[in-house]
Amino acid sequence: MAFYQPQYSGNGENIMVILGIDPGYAIVGYGAICCQNGRYRAAGYGAVTTDAKDAFSHRLEVIYDAMERMLQKCRPDALAIEKLYFQNNQKTAIGVAEARGVVLLAARKARVPIFEYTPLQVKVAVTGYGQAHKPQVMEMTRRLLHLDEVPKPDDTADALAVAICHAHAAGSALRRSRLQGEG
Repeated sequence: MAFYQPQYSGNGENIMVILGIDPGYAIVGYGAICCQNGRYRAAGYGAVTTDAKDAFSHRLEVIYDAMERMLQKCRPDALAIEKLYFQNNQKTAIGVAEARGVVLLAARKARVPIFEYTPLQVKVAVTGYGQAHKPQVMEMTRRLLHLDEVPKPDDTADALAVAICHAHAAGSALRRSRLQGEG
């Protein structure tokens, strides 16, 4: 887990670091981005994987420990995570919810602000279209971050898309607050 951690640009402007998470219990995708003036750059990304043969409680521990290390190395200004939506398989949804809870606990204990986004919000933020298909979201994520190829596994690209979604939302809130402050 190598992360680039800038504090400010050469012109004194702050750079926001956002850690995006695509929750799961077999694979947790993560992606950190640096944002400045509407431009994004990947700071580090990958996936935490757990072994299906291990006890579920051990898998949660692996996820928590990895998140704790990641938060220490990355030192994000915000953690953006995808909200859960009900799937056909209720057993899978419960497991993902438990893994997601472990991620949220790690962020909370590290005192990192947490922001949650629906899959629709992520699609709109990245592609401008709420009905975009997964390959479209992944390709736009690659383009916005100026990457040579789409990060693998898919969970990693999804996590980067969640981070980009927060950058859009945070940027909009910042613009609104500045406009209100000047008025």
